[in-house]
Amino acid sequence: MPNKKVLASKKKTVKDLAALMQSAKIGVLVDYRGLTVAEDTELRNKFRAEGVKYSVIKNTMARLAIKGIGLEELEPVLSGPTSLATGDSDLIAPARILFDFAKDNEAIEIKGGFLEGKVVDANVIKRLASLPPKEVLIAKMLGSMNAPVSGLVNVLNANITGLVRVLGQIRDKAA
Repeated sequence: MPNKKVLASKKKTVKDLAALMQSAKIGVLVDYRGLTVAEDTELRNKFRAEGVKYSVIKNTMARLAIKGIGLEELEPVLSGPTSLATGDSDLIAPARILFDFAKDNEAIEIKGGFLEGKVVDANVIKRLASLPPKEVLIAKMLGSMNAPVSGLVNVLNANITGLVRVLGQIRDKAA
């Protein structure tokens, strides 16, 4: 039986992991077996630049953490070396970074994950990763909203220009 200090430390780890998983909007579980230290450092730097939390987790601790937070369906993927990438603000960043990194590094295997409290499989994560970044989506949406307004302004501007031309012709004839 572990001593009280070790047991308290493990309970705190499980509690912190459960809180992290519960508060994250997205989490991606990955098998990192075969990555070199340099590759792992590169991956961590990419995560850090995007504000994504990334850590290696123990499967036993993860099994205890997912109980009671609605993520029990993740249990089958908790085997072998496992790491967890979580995101709070950008739903696409963890999936996109891992998917892009996996293209160049066959050692990375996306096991599955969760999205806003729902368990999803690796295929959903891969489809999510194929979406453009948040900034691009916002720019496209604003562009599509701006197009009708720009069209209206152009039509009104053309009508006003034509009206001014006609009024100028009438004035010239009257003079």
